[in-house]
Amino acid sequence: MADLLQILNKYRDSKVVIYGLGTETERVLNEIGQDFQIIGLLDGYREEGKLYGKPIISLQQAIECQVKLILVVARPGSCRAIVKRIGAICINNQVALIDVRGRDLCETKKVTYHFQGKDGISKEQFMRQIHENDVVSIDLFDTLIMRQTLFSTDIFEMVDCRLKEKGIVIRDFSKRRLESEKYLAKFAAPNLIEIYAHMKSTYSIAEIVPEELAQLEWMIDYDLVVPRQEMCDFMEEVHRQGKEIYIVSDTFYTKGQIIKLLEKCKIGFYTDIFASCEYKATKASDLFKKVKERVCDKKWIHIGDDIVADVESARRHGIAACQIYSGIDLLELVGYLGVWDSIKGLANRIKIGIFVSKIFNSPFQFEKGERKISIQNAYDLGYLLFAPIISDFVIWFEEQAEQYDLSNIWFCARDGYLIKKMYDELHGDTESIYFLTSRTAAIRAGIDSEEDIEYVSGMKFSGTIEEQLHERFGISRRDEAEYHNICNKSLIDYSDVILSKACIDRENYQRYIDKLHIKKGDIAFFDFVAKGTSQMYIQRLIDCHLKGIYFMQLEGEYMQGKGLDILSFYNRQETDHSEIYENYYILETILASPMPSIKEFDEHGDPCYAHETRKEEDIRCMQAAQDGVLDYFKTYLKLCPRPEVSVDKKLDELFLSLIHGITILDRDFVGLKVEDPFFNRMTDVADLV
Repeated sequence: MADLLQILNKYRDSKVVIYGLGTETERVLNEIGQDFQIIGLLDGYREEGKLYGKPIISLQQAIECQVKLILVVARPGSCRAIVKRIGAICINNQVALIDVRGRDLCETKKVTYHFQGKDGISKEQFMRQIHENDVVSIDLFDTLIMRQTLFSTDIFEMVDCRLKEKGIVIRDFSKRRLESEKYLAKFAAPNLIEIYAHMKSTYSIAEIVPEELAQLEWMIDYDLVVPRQEMCDFMEEVHRQGKEIYIVSDTFYTKGQIIKLLEKCKIGFYTDIFASCEYKATKASDLFKKVKERVCDKKWIHIGDDIVADVESARRHGIAACQIYSGIDLLELVGYLGVWDSIKGLANRIKIGIFVSKIFNSPFQFEKGERKISIQNAYDLGYLLFAPIISDFVIWFEEQAEQYDLSNIWFCARDGYLIKKMYDELHGDTESIYFLTSRTAAIRAGIDSEEDIEYVSGMKFSGTIEEQLHERFGISRRDEAEYHNICNKSLIDYSDVILSKACIDRENYQRYIDKLHIKKGDIAFFDFVAKGTSQMYIQRLIDCHLKGIYFMQLEGEYMQGKGLDILSFYNRQETDHSEIYENYYILETILASPMPSIKEFDEHGDPCYAHETRKEEDIRCMQAAQDGVLDYFKTYLKLCPRPEVSVDKKLDELFLSLIHGITILDRDFVGLKVEDPFFNRMTDVADLV
């Protein structure tokens, strides 16, 4: 407290408010109340009444009273949620926001991609501490398991959404849910049914049946949790060595519910479970005493993420303690990797939570060496960095298809291979088509004039005229006898043979299209990043109108006047002010199907594929990344209530841009090449990363 008083010294002549209504606030008031002008107490869910001799006021009242300091009396984890709620307001009104440990909660965190200079426990240190003891107790949430959302209170919003889906609207649901828990926690550690029973009686809410609400919240939380696998593996080994392991948790879940969570996470290495709500005591009060009755005089260490509940409380009871960083602790240590300003909205907090639950699943980030944040494999690359932006595009794509009432959904090869899978996952009752095409195939079948040949010629080819005739039009030496002066000629000199072959290609392509059984109405025509060349020439082959729905359209101004109808996820203004233009090549590479590019169709309407230039390990790498993207998408759709699903390109771009800061350890991915046979160009992914 002496250090805190020194930090707060400059506010002795200023108005101060304390944030928090717990018993710790009473202690702080007793210790510093005589030295500061404390005009009231703040809480996120209560704005009236009186406690500890001080009025409870609103944040707006505090601002109007020209408060200069808000002192937050809360655990570090709760402090983050408080900063999310009031941080921007404090900054805008020049109000300091400091916690009881003296930390400036509004301080901008510097983004880094490593843990150099940060204190944290290594695997070797961790195991040494455990081996020095006979018994181990360990916290559950954020230590052994973690949630795939940023804050535990996000669950309340999810419950509220589920209720609204059932037609049940309860005013201020999240606020009342947390307020009920806080009130009951003053007397004893409550269980979930008790919390909802108090909420029902306090607010006279007829719609609530406590048992049903408790079950709903439990089921949502059950879906959110994942094991911290490396920590679990370590504890499994400790258990095999014969040590007793007790799970000790401040929780409103019963022992039976915790067992189900552990079973889901394949955790079976514990001796017993001590749940606070069953003993009506927390770790800060008497829960460790209950464990001690079981452990007796054995040498004992407690492991947990919370500096107050796990470390300080254990030591106060004479127990050795070891702090393990939670996922969000690790995220904070590296400046939140730049995503903190994007935490508004439940959808974004779920996205960030999914990200943290994988990249910082292990607490052991402090081994010897450079301590760089790394991604081990292509699957994780897809899941962590590529999936958010691709997922948001698919969600936007579905919205456009519904808005324009498009009867046919076509995902063009090869970039539509994964996108189709994701769309079908999102919109399972709609038949979509993986449309076999390529820029080359569309041009070969669609051109019908010298003007078209000039248009194609304008897309510069890195090679000779002979190579261009072969690659773009499928014309080889045996098709054209006048190659002796070819170096002095242009494509237009071969217009007769090009247009003659185009007639055949068009008929063959038509045979393929006739097999598709197109419904009446317009067609949603997906292309990832393109000018619109394929759409322009495919439009000539069918009667239905094509409405292009692209991730990004290139050279949109150049394509004006060509009769194309195109919607673009990224418009030109957004492209000019984002990193997406520099990074879309990487996305294109991992989106491609495992099949080679299509050149044309035969007389039966069957596709003729190009020679495959990718190696087997390249294709396996791309498919692993696609598996990661698809699994992320399924997880996000499962966890995020549909009304809350939203598109945030800024956050997506932040995830994507991490590829330039985080260390990529998958050699196959770094060794990939971006192939563009139409232009006869190859680019190393290593040069793009």
